[in-house]
Amino acid sequence: MRNRFIKLILLGIACVVLLMYVSLTSGLFEMTQLEVIRTLFGLDHEADHRLVIFEFRMPRIVIGALVGCALGIVGSVLQGVTKNQLADPGILGIQSAVGLAVVCYMFFIQGNVVGMSGLSLAGMSVWGWIGGVLAAFFLFLFSKKHGELDPKRLILVGIALNSGFGALTLFVSLKMNPRDFEMATVWLSGSIYSASWEQVVSMIPWFLLVVPLLFWKASTLNLMQLDEVSIVGLGLRANLYRLLLLLGAVGLISSSVIVSGSISFVGLIAPHIARRLVGIHHQYILPMSGIVGMLLVVLGDWIGRTIFAPAELAVGIVISIIGVPYFIYLLMRSSRSVQPQR
Repeated sequence: MRNRFIKLILLGIACVVLLMYVSLTSGLFEMTQLEVIRTLFGLDHEADHRLVIFEFRMPRIVIGALVGCALGIVGSVLQGVTKNQLADPGILGIQSAVGLAVVCYMFFIQGNVVGMSGLSLAGMSVWGWIGGVLAAFFLFLFSKKHGELDPKRLILVGIALNSGFGALTLFVSLKMNPRDFEMATVWLSGSIYSASWEQVVSMIPWFLLVVPLLFWKASTLNLMQLDEVSIVGLGLRANLYRLLLLLGAVGLISSSVIVSGSISFVGLIAPHIARRLVGIHHQYILPMSGIVGMLLVVLGDWIGRTIFAPAELAVGIVISIIGVPYFIYLLMRSSRSVQPQR
């Protein structure tokens, strides 16, 4: 399995690089392949070319890759912690909670939100993380049955929280002035069209802090798939690790939602594809989910800005069009698997 994993990871990275290059050469501003390559290597000193490549297209592609990687990894962690393969940051309401917290931040400082400055991003990060932690707290509080997480109740509570936070977000956004409302609406749809290098930099600390922690605890996630009696028998402090992994996952979700809005279903689809490719061990699932997440978001963004050109469709909408049928399929398969045999 290790050799298969290494081959698939290398193949996935090659696909990501190829897709990023295709995305880099696509757009309304026409450039030849040679001009793109010369600009990338600093051989083309045309100001327009450098502006398009380095200020518009590259930050957008890099943000797409980072967000996809974060959502893919977080989806795997949430599915591992909850032992529910339908768990996803969007379905469980965590993304909505982060969105509500950030919209509240925009509302309370409306008139001072000018683009995505470093100070705004730092403020949004703090508010977003608090919102995500609050959602996770409610999720675990209302999903327990006899002291254990109930997977079915978890999904129902998540859907309820998602709806509740979504309604509150709409209510707060309607109270905004027209300029902030427009900004919040575009952002909430899951768009990365206004990506900047400041946003890329804002995600780096979360990646450096959280991703190594999640990878380090991959073997613990494997043990968490056992029943509670076996976990207690092994002496594993499951609740402590659940809390630790959840806090890390919320941090990573917050950093991605702040720069891209709510992009749903990546955290649901990526782990499922990863499990089919590399098996059930989280040492392999986590990195593979990150690669698959990258592919999904970069591809979704490329489709959204090329297929419907000159109009643009937000990447969140493109992925939702793909994700909703997939979610229904998983839900039906899950229902069949729990039906008693006659």
